[in-house]
Amino acid sequence: MTDSSPTPAELVAAVPGLAPYLRPATLLHPYAATPEPTASRIGGPALWPADEPWPHCTAGHLDDDYQDVSAADRAIWEGIDRALHERARAGGDPHVLTPEEAAERRRIMDGAGSLDLINWRLHRKVAERPAAGTAVVPLAHIRAEDAPHLPWPEGTDRLQVLWCPNDHDDLPGQRYYYGPNVELHWQRAADLSAVTPPAPRRSDEYYLPTPCALHPEQILDLPDQDELPGELHDAAEEFAQRHGLEYHRALSCAEGWKLGGWPSWHSTDLVPIDCGCGARMVHLLTVDSGGDPDVSVGRFGELHVFVCPVDLAHPVGLDLQ
Repeated sequence: MTDSSPTPAELVAAVPGLAPYLRPATLLHPYAATPEPTASRIGGPALWPADEPWPHCTAGHLDDDYQDVSAADRAIWEGIDRALHERARAGGDPHVLTPEEAAERRRIMDGAGSLDLINWRLHRKVAERPAAGTAVVPLAHIRAEDAPHLPWPEGTDRLQVLWCPNDHDDLPGQRYYYGPNVELHWQRAADLSAVTPPAPRRSDEYYLPTPCALHPEQILDLPDQDELPGELHDAAEEFAQRHGLEYHRALSCAEGWKLGGWPSWHSTDLVPIDCGCGARMVHLLTVDSGGDPDVSVGRFGELHVFVCPVDLAHPVGLDLQ
């Protein structure tokens, strides 16, 4: 948006029916810098109660498995490629396999996710449940004064977001989720001390954030169109178009690392995230890919973390977009 563009609050003034959907949020704006030990930050130095052990993830991890393609199967694959090229030169579709060719390629792949045609190795993700857990790593440390709208439990003033820097696909209560395991710890600064956590037993480097300081910005956020009644979305879109904008790009679901506000459903339709207790969960955190933290989630997308509005001790909800 340009400086002259309307704000979500101005949209609500024009369409009062949107008022119940307006939520406070904090854009974190991480930037590469050595963060102060007690400041809000992404990654960086670890703080933890001195009398408590550092958390470990005991969920099943996904490991990389590689298998060499036999010389005979490589010859079959290359023969299919030659046949495709011959059909293309004759004016045929270079991407259409015969049923026999398709069956041979399925047999060679044998459920693998990819085939390296340079080294001729199949790659697949396989479940690995370690005998010992894997140490989690700090993802974010948030002071209450930088995000006062969060549902801080009484007596707490720090939120620590930790995650296991590995992919998982069997986390209890998560639907269609393939990514890092996330933990939330609501704590008091007075109880925390500088610690050196153990290194994770294994990790994917794109889940190890580069330490960043933050420029917290308090905003008001409106939801994706999927979370609005049709008539309200139509009115919001009409308002946006009068200003040469699109509602879903300019006036809803602020982008970037965000606390509170609303999640975007840009790669799927709305997927309601419900707690095991039956309550509809609310958005707490968006983890964005790229930028100075240099993490990547969901094929360079967004990870949304949800909490139960009834009890923050209930397991978090996770969604990748």
